[in-house]
Amino acid sequence: MSVLAIPGAVVGAAHSAIESLAGLFVPIAGGAAAALAIVVFTLLIRLLISPLTYQQVRAQRRQAALAPDIAKLREKHGKDPMTLATETLALQRAAGVSPFAAFLPALAQAPFFMVMYHVALRAPAGSLMGVPLTAHLAAGLPVFAVLLALSVALAWWSSRRMSASMASATPGAPSMGFLRYLPYLSVLAVAWMPLAGGIYLVTSTAWTAIEQAVYRRPVTTGNR
Repeated sequence: MSVLAIPGAVVGAAHSAIESLAGLFVPIAGGAAAALAIVVFTLLIRLLISPLTYQQVRAQRRQAALAPDIAKLREKHGKDPMTLATETLALQRAAGVSPFAAFLPALAQAPFFMVMYHVALRAPAGSLMGVPLTAHLAAGLPVFAVLLALSVALAWWSSRRMSASMASATPGAPSMGFLRYLPYLSVLAVAWMPLAGGIYLVTSTAWTAIEQAVYRRPVTTGNR
């Protein structure tokens, strides 16, 4: 098989898996079986990559524990960015903190997002509340209104969590307020994608919110 054919094969496999799940769900979901299949398929994939999110949270906890030391380095080398960066990296390495751990879940999800985007473009036959899975915002406004409301709520929660996480990890650091608006890009994506894609994106974002709520519970032992 050619390397160039691999993405198409993966999309085809994902599409077939969703159609197979939809066939199983017809007796209980009827015309909404395909929509339910997208939800279940998304949850299964997110479950597979969940350990990466756990590693991300562990790394961020360790980073937060280093915050006082990093603040001291910033006070000592604030006028020498190169030295500050070198000393900070050395401190992180000594503590076993990888600066790339925070990006692992996003990197793992990126290929899946692209696969689901292409699957959504040729969504399996089905509908949700009478709106075809291939429909866009204008053709399925009532259903999209619900998805957009959920997406906005999840983006708001994610934005608050992100701001709190950054504040605890790097107190006194220069403000990066624009990052708190990044979760709202998912709202624009839901409005732009066909209904199948919107269902996937809201499901995936909701899973992320649940993961963060579970993994970021206060630690009561010394195990970080």
